[in-house]
Amino acid sequence: MACQYAYARDLGIYQKIETRSVWDPRSQCRFVAARPAAEPALWSEYLAGAQLGYHKYGAEKALEYEATCDGSSTALFFVAISSDGSVIGGLRAQGPYSSAEQAHAIVEWAAHPGAKAVRTMISDRLPFGVVEMKAAWVADHASHRRELLRSLAGIGYCTLEMLDVQFLLATAAEHVLQLWVSSGGEVAEHIPATPYPDERYRTRMMWWDRQRPSGGIGASKFARSRTRTTATDHDEPIRLSRSM
Repeated sequence: MACQYAYARDLGIYQKIETRSVWDPRSQCRFVAARPAAEPALWSEYLAGAQLGYHKYGAEKALEYEATCDGSSTALFFVAISSDGSVIGGLRAQGPYSSAEQAHAIVEWAAHPGAKAVRTMISDRLPFGVVEMKAAWVADHASHRRELLRSLAGIGYCTLEMLDVQFLLATAAEHVLQLWVSSGGEVAEHIPATPYPDERYRTRMMWWDRQRPSGGIGASKFARSRTRTTATDHDEPIRLSRSM
């Protein structure tokens, strides 16, 4: 489905984020961090992969494509690019939030046990900076898929430093919780699971704290990296090869 780009929120902190890339030897991929407005081709590839992955599991509701495809709600996104130029994984971050109502987790727990606790946890952390990680996916055909999953789980932590906030919020189905825990995330154990996006899933709330070490690609590597247009070892200019 076609989507018109409208970067209405591309102001302030968003404009200060330069496109960055780092080589990940574990997954043999190059990870790129960017704003949708700065890298529209990469953003389109990321969305195409997310649509394919979420459709496979009948979970398109969680993707909320129509609400997110224009890029206006995404502060930063990450993609993994294979040696042949294919985008084979990614995730996005929205925020920093100024109110708990902006968090998608509020929607996921609406009318379910734990809704009040979800709101309280988010509100209590707002003064320190809160962003939310959404729509993570990895292509089925990725050569080093297991390694890529681990690296992708860890790379979301970089959002904290790049957006200069303390807390990262995410929601995840119970069957993938250990993957996210391995990257430094902590499950909010006192909040019960919610059936989102439907009754097949038991979704939990998770938090990352910038003051705790992560288990993934260091945020400092992105901070030290050059923009993607400058070639270094394993860091040649991106040549996309549509993989969808």
